[in-house]
Amino acid sequence: MEISHKPVLTAETLSYLAPRGKGELMVDATLGEGGHSYAFLSKFSDLEIFGIDADSVILSAAKERLAEFGERIHFYHGWSHDFFAELPEGVRRPDTILIDLGISVFHYEKSGRGFSFKKDEVLDMRLDPSQGMSAAELIASTKEKDLADLIYHNAEEQFSRRIAKAIVEARSHGKIEVSKTLADIIEQAVPEFYRHGKIHPATKTFQALRIAVNGELSRLEELLEAALNSLKAGGRMGVITFHSLEDRIVKNFFRNKNKDCICPPENPICICGGQRTVKLITRKATAPGAEEMKDNPPSRSAKLRVIEKILDEERAA
Repeated sequence: MEISHKPVLTAETLSYLAPRGKGELMVDATLGEGGHSYAFLSKFSDLEIFGIDADSVILSAAKERLAEFGERIHFYHGWSHDFFAELPEGVRRPDTILIDLGISVFHYEKSGRGFSFKKDEVLDMRLDPSQGMSAAELIASTKEKDLADLIYHNAEEQFSRRIAKAIVEARSHGKIEVSKTLADIIEQAVPEFYRHGKIHPATKTFQALRIAVNGELSRLEELLEAALNSLKAGGRMGVITFHSLEDRIVKNFFRNKNKDCICPPENPICICGGQRTVKLITRKATAPGAEEMKDNPPSRSAKLRVIEKILDEERAA
């Protein structure tokens, strides 16, 4: 089968998240086309993996790719935070968890759902098209101020106000239903110099809409909390991020779990009853090397953070 997506930081994840015992269970919480899982299953012969993805189409592709590993690979169609919140019957607590927050190249090139501003596709952007509001529905129903705020907060787009105003003006003349139409509106809304910058002027707006449609930031901390709670004490969790907003959430979450007390500084005494539940395996985020960035350009913004769980929350209480 033809593979669209090349996983990032593969050597680093294999090193940091290598099994440290026999017959361990790993959860690949964002399976995609199965690149990371393929690498782990190939290298560690008695490792078992549960692969999760909300997109049934890409999950089918991963099943085909990973079929050679037989009963060592299992699949779950749905959102990762739901999987971790209540492990399916018969699934034991994982020894290792990998969460790659990047969007697969498959979605940009093959999904036909409007993830790319370079294509003339239906403006959907949902990883699971059976759930929630599409990007077209979102921009059709959101007030101008709220749309501007969404674009700014989800992508730090400096011209969010101008872009939102242009979108609202354009939708008054007809529905905005395809990605190329939206990209053209954004391009015309921004200043001349911005149209010819290092990135396409629609890049951040498309990112912001995709994040909103799929709840990527709003449920990230919920995902991290549920994943950590399900992880065995002594197990490791690695998270790969691709932009500063999600990396900040991951960094702060791990940092707080690494503290004995998380009470506000103004509290004279500790009231949280906190106890450190993780240790930081990577003190700073691990980034790809120059060779990987050259060979796989989407890896340029990737960062890997890894922790080891030292105590269950209920024991810390």
